[in-house]
Amino acid sequence: MRIHTFTNTPTMPVEVTERSLSELTDAMQYTGFQGRKLAESVKAWENMFKEEGVTIFMGLSGAMVPAGMRNIITYLIENRLIDCLVSTGANIFHDCHEALGLRHYVGSHIADDCELLGHGIDRIYDVFAYEEEFRNTDHFVANFTRKHDGKTYSSREFIRLLGKEISEKGNRNSIIVSAYKHNVPIFIPALSDSSIGIGLTIARRNGYNINIDQIKDVDEITQMVEASEKTGVVYVGGGVPKNFIQQTEVVASIMGHDVAGHEYAIQYTTDAPHWGGLSGCTFDEAVSWGKISREAKKVQVFVDATIALPIVAHALNEKTKDHKRKAPCFEWNRDGIELCFKTS
Repeated sequence: MRIHTFTNTPTMPVEVTERSLSELTDAMQYTGFQGRKLAESVKAWENMFKEEGVTIFMGLSGAMVPAGMRNIITYLIENRLIDCLVSTGANIFHDCHEALGLRHYVGSHIADDCELLGHGIDRIYDVFAYEEEFRNTDHFVANFTRKHDGKTYSSREFIRLLGKEISEKGNRNSIIVSAYKHNVPIFIPALSDSSIGIGLTIARRNGYNINIDQIKDVDEITQMVEASEKTGVVYVGGGVPKNFIQQTEVVASIMGHDVAGHEYAIQYTTDAPHWGGLSGCTFDEAVSWGKISREAKKVQVFVDATIALPIVAHALNEKTKDHKRKAPCFEWNRDGIELCFKTS
């Protein structure tokens, strides 16, 4: 048989047998299409986790919390598989909602939406929730604002305070509570575009106001990149969280720092690159902007994240549970940012 450099590694059919999820994803590395890409993403994330000096950023978009991915993100935080979370405001609002003892419900995508409206039920594809309960959470945020009237915070500072507030109410099963307890910063660069923004608006109408300084957000997250030896990114979907993390490399470069772009890059998305949108654009395209390193380990998986995340998280749990990582910890003070490492 003729052997060529292009054909050194044959594909291998996946055998049906008793095995762990990480053993399955290992086997999938020798298949094709998005199955192989999913397996490659597990390997890249494992390598990123085990390499010393790498700060791991996650961008979270899409309705992941209502769709049941909340505890997976909490697991990633608590086990320091990520060091910073950049999220839509909606995901963090829904996390607060559940942390306060309220729920989302299994529904149907073919429900009669006019009938749902009559019953005060909101629909997120095939997930239901009560509008009145959402409004109760809006008012919880508004009432929380009263304690900090007149203050200016970055979204990171504000969400940390909100996580502390919820932790004191006894509910620890939460993304923002876990982030607060494990000192993992959460940024929400489009905070006003969410029900958290609605809560802040209610407070403002009632005479209480917090100023969320989103430019401070840009500065703070860029300081994290500037202080890090290497950086890696994991994107669930795209949108604002993706670009907010991507642009840190550009900002750091403009500020005179010698940065080469993020050195690991993983994305789970259902968007395609040929529409020109950021959510589907390739990491190769990002290289042209200096946002991703030329030598970066890049894996994009075109898949529904609600399929990918449970598989990937369980495989990573098996692959990393015995590894003691020195996770980066960031502290902001009057003189800027300080970086230290603590074993996770």
